[in-house]
Amino acid sequence: MGRRVPRLSDIDLDFGVFRRFDIDIDTALDFDLQRNRRRAVALAVSLLVGLVVTWFAVDLFPFHSVNDDEGVYLTQAAMLLDGKLFLYPGALAEAVRPWFFVVEETASAPGGVQMYSKYAPVVPALFALGLAVGLPNLVLGAVAVLNAALVYTLTADVFDRRTGVIAAGLLGLSPMFLLTSATFLAYAPATMFELAFAVCYVRAARRDSSGYAVVAGTFVGIAFFARPFTAVLFALPFIVHSLWALTNAWRAGTGWPVFRRYVAIALPGLTFVGLTLAYNAVVTGDPLTFPYIAFAPHDGIGFGRRSILGYDVLFTPAMGVETGLVALDLLLTRWGPMGWVGTVAAAVGLGLTVQRWWRFQTGRSLRGRDRRRHHGLGGRDREFAELSDDALAAILVGLFVSVFVGNAYFWGTHNGLRNGLIDLLGPFYHFDALVPLVAFGAAGIVGFTRFVRRLSHRRFSASEARGVVFSILLVCALVAAGVTVDATGDPYDENRLRTENLAATYEPLVDAGFEDTPLTPSVPGGRDDTTKALVFHPDPYGDWSAHPFQTLRNDPGYDGPVVYAIDDGAEQDFTVLDATNRTPYRFAYRGTWTGAVDPVEPELTRLDVLSGDRVDAMSAFGRPDGSNTASVRVETESGYARYDAPIGEELTVDWSITADGVSVTNHPLAAGPERLPIPRGASEVDLLVTYVGDYGETVTYRQTVSVERSGDEVRVIWPPETRVCRLTTDCGTESEWVGPDGDYLPGVAVETNATAAKS
Repeated sequence: MGRRVPRLSDIDLDFGVFRRFDIDIDTALDFDLQRNRRRAVALAVSLLVGLVVTWFAVDLFPFHSVNDDEGVYLTQAAMLLDGKLFLYPGALAEAVRPWFFVVEETASAPGGVQMYSKYAPVVPALFALGLAVGLPNLVLGAVAVLNAALVYTLTADVFDRRTGVIAAGLLGLSPMFLLTSATFLAYAPATMFELAFAVCYVRAARRDSSGYAVVAGTFVGIAFFARPFTAVLFALPFIVHSLWALTNAWRAGTGWPVFRRYVAIALPGLTFVGLTLAYNAVVTGDPLTFPYIAFAPHDGIGFGRRSILGYDVLFTPAMGVETGLVALDLLLTRWGPMGWVGTVAAAVGLGLTVQRWWRFQTGRSLRGRDRRRHHGLGGRDREFAELSDDALAAILVGLFVSVFVGNAYFWGTHNGLRNGLIDLLGPFYHFDALVPLVAFGAAGIVGFTRFVRRLSHRRFSASEARGVVFSILLVCALVAAGVTVDATGDPYDENRLRTENLAATYEPLVDAGFEDTPLTPSVPGGRDDTTKALVFHPDPYGDWSAHPFQTLRNDPGYDGPVVYAIDDGAEQDFTVLDATNRTPYRFAYRGTWTGAVDPVEPELTRLDVLSGDRVDAMSAFGRPDGSNTASVRVETESGYARYDAPIGEELTVDWSITADGVSVTNHPLAAGPERLPIPRGASEVDLLVTYVGDYGETVTYRQTVSVERSGDEVRVIWPPETRVCRLTTDCGTESEWVGPDGDYLPGVAVETNATAAKS
């Protein structure tokens, strides 16, 4: 056979192949470059969102928000760094019980007492990573970055990458996302795990990947361990879709591959459910009793009597619907992306998504790329689209519904509205609803932009159309920016007010070096360990440590440079002193604690423990303006003794405390025993000096000193706690003496000292 000479048509055909090959290469390169550019922009937007959240955490919440649950998570994070699930306070139990910790008396625990948090350890484990390097706020920023990146990915799977980039940006324009993500609470981290599950679920379905299925199951299991009810509500639409997909797969004859993949999701998820129950069994003794139920048995899901820490309510379906509607209104008008503008954009995006679905269902023509995208990614050969773009959009709609309907069964929103936390941080129990809101909001923005561009090009020349489009979009952007600033402004200002008041409250502790200033790395036990201080602090909300002063947290082993203890009576004070053997201080404030809404005047006082057969004390009191007479009175549990006192510019009282009792030594006795007995053990002794004016108005100095009588010796904590009371002889912290710079009546002044003597 001879050699075949190529025909011209063959050569032309070959050239055509090469030409098509060149076009394919160029198209592929352009597509890859465009995809990489979008990914780079998405990464930049996500990093910007994370930086804003970190800035909020550092600048707006340097002493944390007024949601004292932050201290709970950070205490638990420090415990995990020490390898502990329990605190073992021993004799300190009543003085150092952290907020939201359960106390158990058990013989097997060191000291017979153990305490554990009402929260699961998953989110604290995240925060522990930041505590380990002394920069916990970086964890908050990293979680925000990942949430924004995952929102981009999920939105791109529903629509396209451009829409995904805008969705990530909208997340950063959501006041609730910014403020709640900047706090050490579980809502943003839980959403991060849930979004990771959603993205992996989509990959598993569209790529028929068992690997992604296993990862998806792992993430939803972790989310369940962190916040069970929240994770169930998030996963519910995906569960419905999986059942639908399995049904259609069996009909199409491909049921087993799909079934195996969903089993790959379910198994790791159920493993973490088992781990959650095992954790329950370890800390509460019952796998079905969650720690938060052990803390407050009526703080659960469902209707009926609900209560926590003295607040009790009959939670009815009507109340659930009402609070759900309030939360919906707050999210759609103020706390969502760009306030109400984002809600309008989301409604437009949802409408366009329904239109896309309707066109496909009715057979109307779609562009080729849109038709291919409608069937999802991965080029599957099955007879049905297991997870089309429209199906994924329906899941997001279902997510929004499940979050609001599910939370109608939980009274937490009602409680959050009552205590004002939702006013400061948004309806955080509905945090997951931000995901569909920003996804459809981004779709609405993209759809509106394309509509404006298309309409402008029909009516104007190319150059004019560009100007019209730019002008319209600029006006819309300015309106959206104004609404966003307005929506963010009020909660920002309210939180800023509380931060400024908290900063003033903690100032003496920061100046003393007991607490780290903002922007300073803070590692548990990282302060000067040569300082062994004990700080007694007030408890305006009850016998809780780190509530409301959640910055004042103890190291898990109570062996750090500072131990913070509740100032709650003489017996507890001496117990704490003996158990710690540290230099004692008293942290007090003048004013009424209003959750940092109003400022208080703080004071940190160094204390001495005077011990001996006798403690001789001297107290000098200034004469308030307008006073004409004065009297002196000493009180103990046994009764009182009254003394006559002259009126002058200053009244000095010398008083003596011994095992036989207490007496004033420089003024004549007017009533009562010469030496007022004090009981054995720990008790309090009060010295009262009352001035009376022309019209019966009174000003009373009240000094309260803790005394312990043991045999022939006494111990006294000095100086006493001093209050200046008007029209009463007993008053609270609003009249606390905080030194000469306090706002008192003219003429009011206090000086005091004491010495101990041994025979």
